[in-house]
Amino acid sequence: MSTEERGTQIERLIEALPEGSVLGWECHRSQDSLMVERSALLPVMETLKTRFGFRYLIDVTALDFHPATPRFRVVYHLWAHDGNRLLRLKTTPEGNPPAVPSVSSIWATANWHERECFDLFGIVFEGHPNLTRILLPLDWDGHPLRKDYPVEGP
Repeated sequence: MSTEERGTQIERLIEALPEGSVLGWECHRSQDSLMVERSALLPVMETLKTRFGFRYLIDVTALDFHPATPRFRVVYHLWAHDGNRLLRLKTTPEGNPPAVPSVSSIWATANWHERECFDLFGIVFEGHPNLTRILLPLDWDGHPLRKDYPVEGP
């Protein structure tokens, strides 16, 4: 697919999403990424799943840009089996602790992905049915993938 065709497809997709929900679009190494307004995350995800065929949530992760502001970004990778399409979405959590809405009501697989992201980065997924640690012991102190986490541990 040419860059022009890809751009046309992304423009159509953006036009179908709630107005003002997409803050930016970039393509790097044939990977399309949309920056999405945190408050519009759920309607955007629902539209991508139901109208555009992104029925599989591959993963959810986070990035820590400490000491920069905003510090965190949450990243979602979506897959549409028809046409073998991959789409990356990014949003910026707000608050202390940093929080975004949970997408576990849209994709069941988000349940474990969001728990892992909470466990390792401390991102809170609002509305998650069971936001508890999944990899580390329940009494673990801190979130080890944060850049300010001590190298020697707690």
